[in-house]
Amino acid sequence: MRTLKLWIPVIIWCGVIFFVSGLSQLGVVRSLWDFILRKIAHAGEYFILTLLLYRAVKGSFSLNTRFLRILPFMLSFLYAVSDELHQFFVPKRNCSITDIAIDTLGILIFYALIKFSKKFNEKAVLWI
Repeated sequence: MRTLKLWIPVIIWCGVIFFVSGLSQLGVVRSLWDFILRKIAHAGEYFILTLLLYRAVKGSFSLNTRFLRILPFMLSFLYAVSDELHQFFVPKRNCSITDIAIDTLGILIFYALIKFSKKFNEKAVLWI
C-alpha cells in the first residue's frame, strides 16, 4: 500500500504532462513573455516529476545513492523525450530538442538542490 501511495502521484503527474502536451492551442506563442513562461513551465514540470520519481524510487527500492540518483534522472529524461515525440503528432505542436534540454535543466535543478543546499531537508521535502 505504501508503494502504491508513492507511485500514484508519479502516474498522475505524467498524465498531466501528457494531457497538456496534447493541447493544440499551446503550440501558438503569442508574446515573448508567453515564450519565457512556457520554458519555465517546462523546467518546472520536470523538476516536479523528478522529485516525485526520486521519492517513489527511494521509498520503493533499497538502492545505493548512485542508483537512487541515476534511476529518477533517466526516467524523467526518457519521459521528456517521449513527451516531445508525442507533441510531434499533435496539430500545431512540434518536437523540439531545445525543450528536451530545458526539461533536463529542470531535472538537474532538482539534483542541484539535493547536492548544494545546506538547508535542504530531504525527508521533509520528499514526505518520507
